[in-house]
Amino acid sequence: MEEQVLAERCRQGDNIARKELYEHYAGRMFSVCLRYITDREVAQDLLHDGFLKIFDSFDKFTWRGEGSLRAWMERVMVNTVLQYLRKNDVMNQATALENVPQVYEEPDVSSIDVIPQKVLMRFINELPTGYRTVFNLYVFEEKSHKEIAQLLGINEKSSASQLVRAKAALATKIREWMKNNA
Repeated sequence: MEEQVLAERCRQGDNIARKELYEHYAGRMFSVCLRYITDREVAQDLLHDGFLKIFDSFDKFTWRGEGSLRAWMERVMVNTVLQYLRKNDVMNQATALENVPQVYEEPDVSSIDVIPQKVLMRFINELPTGYRTVFNLYVFEEKSHKEIAQLLGINEKSSASQLVRAKAALATKIREWMKNNA
């Protein structure tokens, strides 16, 4: 079924269309949840919560061309996860990584291209929740530190600091991987 028709049928409460929407997008939306939440059961719960919000708020969706439905659903899913993180005060429980320098040398882009995407995603998932959340919002959702601060209820400096620490930790992991796998 075409994306626009599917969206319109979901807006009308068509359960067959909702089932098709879920089956078509659940895997991708689960990946979005897993970018922020490492516990698969919690991510699964948030996936279902996110789909309930999607189904309840189709009146807020505006078709803007191919891909706009998926992009809107991803925003709803990210907001569902962020709401969970705020409710559980995860940002204030951030554990500091020992020996993470404030200044670091970014790995060469060509060397990063050699590392399998699955390995890079594992490195991101291994970051403490606060670092991972800020990193994901900045890199994948393309949010500014001001937007991140508003979304997470933290100040901009905290967002910038957590991003630097996340990048430094990732740079260290990448260098280690390159040394062991080159």
